[in-house]
Amino acid sequence: MFPILFEVPGLGWPVTSFGVLVAAGFLASWRIIAWRFGELGVNQAQADAVLLYCIIGGLLGSKLYYAVDTWLLTGAPFLPGLLGRGGITWYGGLIGGALLAGFAMHRRGVPFALASDAVALAAPFGQALGRVGCFLVGDDWGRRTDLPWGVAFPKGLDPVEWPVHPTQLYEVAWLLPVGLWLLRRRHNSAFLFGEYLILAAAGRFVIEFFRVNTPVALGFTEAQWIALLLAALGTGGLIWRRRAARTGSG
Repeated sequence: MFPILFEVPGLGWPVTSFGVLVAAGFLASWRIIAWRFGELGVNQAQADAVLLYCIIGGLLGSKLYYAVDTWLLTGAPFLPGLLGRGGITWYGGLIGGALLAGFAMHRRGVPFALASDAVALAAPFGQALGRVGCFLVGDDWGRRTDLPWGVAFPKGLDPVEWPVHPTQLYEVAWLLPVGLWLLRRRHNSAFLFGEYLILAAAGRFVIEFFRVNTPVALGFTEAQWIALLLAALGTGGLIWRRRAARTGSG
């Protein structure tokens, strides 16, 4: 576990492993999106614009989701949650990134189907790198375990002295095969982003049983309910795209 990699000389600003891995995730996503846009005949400037809006929307969405969620659930002050260094949520990032990326697609005249296809290929790999960052700073770990791969995070962002499920790595182990599957499916899928939503949501739904989040309804956590919603949206999108392809309207 390496929460702090180094400090900027003369300034004392810590450079965290999480920040570096998130930046690496965005860089990897940019390269994958640019490569896929090249395959689809979309120019580099359009790829850069879509990714830039994805980054801005993803960061804003993740922080806003975290600040609102903690305020509603715990009464914690909203502004410190929004402006603090902690609190990066995948669901908020997905929503914010999708909204601003959609705006960029409309503004740049990039067809939704093409752009969402490219984003679907990039998202699992970028997300996996971010989860490695979570592991290195000791955040988002799971329940206590006696399994041999349990990990303690005594100096983590959320310290824990006993072995717990490294749920960050569980998610990495799920997302990497998902990314490879989507790469193989990119020429045959009716709606690749829909497949990504279904697979990413399924993995998060199952992994959530190993985490420590509190159930909110029917024994499911907030993250699991959102996963079910995203899986439903992905399924609906796949059905819509397949019907459109059969009738020649999409």
